[in-house]
Amino acid sequence: MINYEKQLNDLLELAIKKEASDLHISVGHPPVYRIGGSLTRLVDKEKFSPQDTEGIAEFLMSDLQRQKFLKDKDVDFSYSYDDKARFRVNVFLQRESVSCVLRQIPSKIKTIEELSLPPILHNFTKAGQGFILITGPSGHGKSTTLAAMIEEINHKRTDHIITIEDPIEYIFEDDRAIIDQREVYQDAVGFAEALRATFRQDPDVIMVGEMRDPETISTAITAAETGHLVLATLHTNSAPQTIHRIVDSFPSEQQHQVRAQLASSLLGIVSQRLIPRIGGGLIPACEIMINNPAVANLIRENKTHELPLVIETSNDAGMISLNRYLSDLIKRKEISMEDALIYSTSPDELKMLIK
Repeated sequence: MINYEKQLNDLLELAIKKEASDLHISVGHPPVYRIGGSLTRLVDKEKFSPQDTEGIAEFLMSDLQRQKFLKDKDVDFSYSYDDKARFRVNVFLQRESVSCVLRQIPSKIKTIEELSLPPILHNFTKAGQGFILITGPSGHGKSTTLAAMIEEINHKRTDHIITIEDPIEYIFEDDRAIIDQREVYQDAVGFAEALRATFRQDPDVIMVGEMRDPETISTAITAAETGHLVLATLHTNSAPQTIHRIVDSFPSEQQHQVRAQLASSLLGIVSQRLIPRIGGGLIPACEIMINNPAVANLIRENKTHELPLVIETSNDAGMISLNRYLSDLIKRKEISMEDALIYSTSPDELKMLIK
């Protein structure tokens, strides 16, 4: 009889030791870890059988999670390994076999400085109300950036903070603030429902783990308009694309109103990538757009195609384009030109900047 608990614990111990961001458990493969952004196969380990992956998944899931998995063919949840680490888990089916991906969530919430994030993020945490969006591809540190900002508010402000997450990742401990963390499907029916309920829960700050549908987006914008500081994430690659994604998620007859709401409530958009560092590890590269009168006017008038020029020419206001940020990292010898070109949204322009 295979002891799946021991098998899993050994894999998690190794993930902690190797400082892996992710662990992949898939039929026909040995354990695979993502370390420093790259996948590493443990070729000296046995390949997983269908029984192995199913047994590990069964051990990881609660009855409720198992029911959701059987119904939806995949399920998200968090898993605590003793007091050593937490993991965000996705169990899913592929070619009729069970696979698992476990994302390691560091137990310590790092500060904005420790994450090498731009200092302008401190300004965002001081705002009394408005809408802040952290965007970027999946797996590029959006949740970690949000956690750093929430933790800064926790240490500096006597606020009521409500987080809505699927699943809960970082665990916050109340300092000056009171923090209530709600997990979708466990503590709430859905993101939109939990967000609507916050209006009766006297929050100052609301963190939305992910804006997945127009109802959630609309309620988040309304919350930002009505005196709350709202922080949220979106899977988009740039500030202009973020505005497009939000506006285009609504029917055409509502889009003008949404643009007007965004123009008045948006504080800023931080779009980030995690780039391999020359000395090892990863470092964020960010595009930062701050909503000043010029930006608000372009959003209101549906001229988002002109936003990159405003970002490029508003360095003194704290804005920076992704290419300029990448070129600064290259000049400081933090990242290689090759890696910068991979993550740039406009590689030719980056080459010009470096020249």
